[in-house]
Amino acid sequence: MLAPALILPTVDPDTAQLVVVVALLFALLTFIEYFGRYPSIVEFRFAAPYNRMKFLVLAIVVVWLSFVARGQVQPSALTLILTYFGQIIGHAVDFPFSPVRLLVLLLPAETDPQLVNAVRTSAGVAYSASLALVLSFVVLVRLFGWPMRNGAFNVWVNLPLFDPTRGGDIVERLKRDASLNIVLGALLPFLFPAAIKAVALLFGPIAVDSPQTLIWMTTLWALLPASILVRGVALFRVAELIEEKRRRVYAKAQAEGLQEA
Repeated sequence: MLAPALILPTVDPDTAQLVVVVALLFALLTFIEYFGRYPSIVEFRFAAPYNRMKFLVLAIVVVWLSFVARGQVQPSALTLILTYFGQIIGHAVDFPFSPVRLLVLLLPAETDPQLVNAVRTSAGVAYSASLALVLSFVVLVRLFGWPMRNGAFNVWVNLPLFDPTRGGDIVERLKRDASLNIVLGALLPFLFPAAIKAVALLFGPIAVDSPQTLIWMTTLWALLPASILVRGVALFRVAELIEEKRRRVYAKAQAEGLQEA
């Protein structure tokens, strides 16, 4: 949250101070959440590196795009390098029917080519980072056995918002929620431009010439769906763990019953 306000030279000092206060408030809430013995909101708090991966990717994207925007006003060696690689990534993922192409097509035809290039670069970096996040987490689950690689996994502590008493089989509910998250996470990058287009038709076009607006819009557009998709993969993994536990318990009970007979 601090990166755009502190890195961009065009941000008003009063705005930067306000952002610092809000960031400190969020930092305090995060500290209280992780310092407490019992979780209240944050999911998979004891299943590292689930939350660490999401925070790391978010930080990389925001800082990268902030330096790219800074390079448009105060170019330096670092901003030129990040802008160069960002443009390469943006053009690589800007192919027909891609989410990046849909986002670029939202801009009016008379938009300044420099702004179009900035939107393409920001969207390309953010969307590529979101894909890297999802693929990395899938590899972590399938090849490295997350979350069991860190010891026993407590479902109720890591899913504080999941109500096991709501009714129905827990495994079926987890799989249903996981499927919904995966489908929603996969579709949101395509649905978000359509929603922006509808809002623009009703209330007028959304201005993206502000660097902070562009940074946060593209970051949320790419990483929010990726976070939802990662949550779906994690819920599927939890459902699999519960099924495996049930099979072991049933097999043990059956074996003990045969021995007694």
